[in-house]
Amino acid sequence: MTVAEQLSALGAILAQRSIHSLFQPIMCLSEQRVFGHEALSRGPSNSPLHSPLNLFTIARQAGRLTELEAACRESACRRFSAQQLQGKLFLNISPESLLEPHYPSGLTLKLLEHVGLPPSRVVIELTEHTPTDDFQLLSNALHHYRDMGFSIALDDLGAGYSSLRLWSELRPEYVKIDRHFIDGIHCDPLKREFVGSILQIARASKAQVIAEGIELAEELTVLQEMGVDLVQGYLLGRPQELGVRDSQPLPGLIHVPTSEQPTVRLNATIGQLLELFGRHQHLDALQVVDADGRACGLIYRDALPVPAYSRVNPLPQVHHRP
Repeated sequence: MTVAEQLSALGAILAQRSIHSLFQPIMCLSEQRVFGHEALSRGPSNSPLHSPLNLFTIARQAGRLTELEAACRESACRRFSAQQLQGKLFLNISPESLLEPHYPSGLTLKLLEHVGLPPSRVVIELTEHTPTDDFQLLSNALHHYRDMGFSIALDDLGAGYSSLRLWSELRPEYVKIDRHFIDGIHCDPLKREFVGSILQIARASKAQVIAEGIELAEELTVLQEMGVDLVQGYLLGRPQELGVRDSQPLPGLIHVPTSEQPTVRLNATIGQLLELFGRHQHLDALQVVDADGRACGLIYRDALPVPAYSRVNPLPQVHHRP
């Protein structure tokens, strides 16, 4: 298909508002419920721009990205409201659109008023596919959304050009860990260290972490043991036209009661740790608790030094929900 034909197809999609909205569930593990849905957009099924990659690439090249994203938000809000879905609605928006000087202000708020959704149920999910240079202008734009009652999420943490600086500058309410760090985390100690560090920063910045791209039960188990509470991925639910309701069986969720998991005190010795790991061969990690029995860290099987008696310090892979 030629570029001219793609531009023509894009024009037709925008003129006819023929955006196809899908919803992927975000699950809360501790409460075993649907926390919200991320809205994802596709072109018409019979169009060469059905793929989101093709659709958004040609829109960016044509200088119509802001217009396309506005159409996607409109479709998502209307269909989310029509289905009366529970929880929060995560809407993707690029920094380019946020910084578009000619885009009219307040359109999203008016749309929400029209469909009966309060801004407090909507999360602006910032997606970064191109470098962001004007951090102050971007921060001002997002503060404008916050002042209207929206929350902010930073998507694909660790994958963008400047995602760590964006986190520091924007202080989002949610951060979504890039799927690279989730893929195979159950057999990759370094990825667990990365995620543990993210959880530690999230605790300091009072942000909630969402792990996305979960496809294996083993990945979900490790993330739950590490303290990740909000999760998303094919294991939990694929993007689909109809969102998931709390009355439905929640797909993919694994409940791990902490009372059934062995724990160790802060003053445990290496010998005691080795003995516990020996009795529980299925465990990759043990939870560390303080004198009051509160979880304060994790220690991993493959992180143990050469056997010798010593004390266990509080560990960095700790996440306390704000």
